Formats: sequence, structure tokens, C-alpha cells
Amino acid sequence: MGETPWYETFFNEDYVRLYAPFLPPARTEQDVEAIIKLLNLQPADRVLDLCCGYGRHALALAHYGCQVTGQDLSPALLEKARASATEQKVEVQWLQSDMRTIPFEEEFDAIISMFTSFGYFSSDEDDQKVLQQIAKALKPGGYFLLETIHQPRVMRTTAPHSIIRYPDDLIVLEERHVDLLTSRNEVRISLIHPDGRRNEHRQSIRAYTLTELIKMLNAAGLEMTAYYGGLDGSPLSIESRLVLISQKQ
Repeated sequence: MGETPWYETFFNEDYVRLYAPFLPPARTEQDVEAIIKLLNLQPADRVLDLCCGYGRHALALAHYGCQVTGQDLSPALLEKARASATEQKVEVQWLQSDMRTIPFEEEFDAIISMFTSFGYFSSDEDDQKVLQQIAKALKPGGYFLLETIHQPRVMRTTAPHSIIRYPDDLIVLEERHVDLLTSRNEVRISLIHPDGRRNEHRQSIRAYTLTELIKMLNAAGLEMTAYYGGLDGSPLSIESRLVLISQKQ
């Protein structure tokens, strides 16, 4: 038996604890306004939020009027998403599934993959499989928006370690290593709780170049229509993140 893949254990309450403080509702609102503009989304458009996590983008798109499906592998995060949807009185279809299986055909006007939710698998072939599933699930002419890390920035700016103390006295230590042979960003995350308990997680994300991603998209039947350094439409640079928009032929 091999080791459990990191993404099967990472996305739980610890994940929410780590990132939610940096993702206030105002930022989500800003993200979603930008997504609507970039993809020219209309109310009633059918949208899949792939790897939707606890649903922050899916819920905001549902408020706008889109018919939203949120797909994620994590039962814990989906449970949180469902609770938020009930609380906010919005309708979203939630689905638990690995991103290599998207059980729809020509269903969506747009599919979004936000906040570095791509490149998780140990083989490029599996990442390619995800893009093929995305193409299958899109209506002809539908758009796919990928918002993720940009390989040159990862190579240039990755610091070997960082320590953050949260307002509630949680201490988070991150140890990072970029593997130049595999182009993977390897991170070991230690959460040290105020009572001394310690949890450890790791992340291993394949950092693709724009060139590699365009080839992979083309192979899946998706054609690049635009690329940016952020959802605000700023130019791509070696210091920026990567937003890549492609269209199903």
C-alpha cells in the first residue's frame, strides 16, 4: 500500500484555519466580480466550481444568479459549504468527487478552478486527464478559467521557510523546497497549537509554465483565449500569479 496522497488529508478544518483568515468575504466578492467580467457570465449560466472547497466562490456565483455546481473531494469542506448555502438561502448542487472524474457531458457554460487547485497529482498524465474531463463537461464554446501559481514566480520567490503567528496564538511553520527536476513545489506545514498540540501536513504541487499549460489545454480540445497576472486582468509577469482562460472548440 502506498502513502495516502497529501490532498486526501490536507483539506479539512486545518486548511480552513490556515487560509480563511486571509480570505475575507470582500476578497471573495472581488474575485467573483472579476470572474463574471472575464467570462461575461450571465445570471442563469451553468457554472462548475471545480475543487470548490468550502464554497466561497460557488456561493457568491449562486447569489449572482448562476446555476452552480460545486465539486470537491473533501467531505469536511463540502459539509461546511452545504451549511453556508443553507444559512445564506442559496441553491448550489454539491458533489463529492476527485477532479479526474467530472460526471457531466456538455453541461456547463463555464468551469472555474481557483486558488491553485490544479497540479496536485504525481503524474502530468493525471493532470491532463483533469483537463480532458473539463473539456467533456463544457458546452461547445464554453470557457474554462484557471487561477493558479505561475512557475517562474515560484522558482524566483520561494523562501525556504516562514513562521506566522495567528491572532489566536496558533503558530504555523512552513518549510519549502522547489524540486527543479520535477518542477514541483514541496511544502511541509506544521501547525503548533497554543496548547502544544502539533499537526503536520504536506503539499506537493506541480508548477507548470504557461507554455506547458497551453499545450495540455490544446491536447484536451481547449484553446487559450487570454492570460493574465491576476483576476484584475493585469499583465502576466514573473512576479505574478497566473490566470488562464480557454474555450472549448
